Amino acid sequence: MSVPLYQAKAEMFRTLGHPVRIRVLELLQAGPRPVRDLLSEIDVEPSNLSQQLAVLRRTGVVVSFRDGGLVMYALSTPDVADLLAAGRRILGAVLSDRDGLLAELKAHSAADQ
Repeated sequence: MSVPLYQAKAEMFRTLGHPVRIRVLELLQAGPRPVRDLLSEIDVEPSNLSQQLAVLRRTGVVVSFRDGGLVMYALSTPDVADLLAAGRRILGAVLSDRDGLLAELKAHSAADQ
C-alpha cells in the first residue's frame, strides 16, 4: 500500500529541514560538484557532509555519479532549484520586517537570475 501524497510531501520537506542539506542544494544549483568542493564551501566535518548527502540521495533529491576518481553530486531535477527559489520568495514575503535577512535574500535572488 502506498503512502498518501500529503505524507510523501511531509517526508520531502523533512528532508529539506537541515541547514547543511539546504546549503548543499544551494551549491548544486550551479551544476554538479565533487564532494571536495562541497566540503570547501560548507563548514562541517567530512563524515557529517557524507551523512547529509546520503539522506539527500536516499530521498532522490540529489544523484551521485563518478567522474574519473571523483564522486560528483547533482540535483536530481531542476525543480529542486525552483523549490529553493520559492522558499526564498516566501521568506522574503514573511520576513519583510527583518532588514538584514531580507537584504541577503534579495542578493541571492539577483544572483539566481
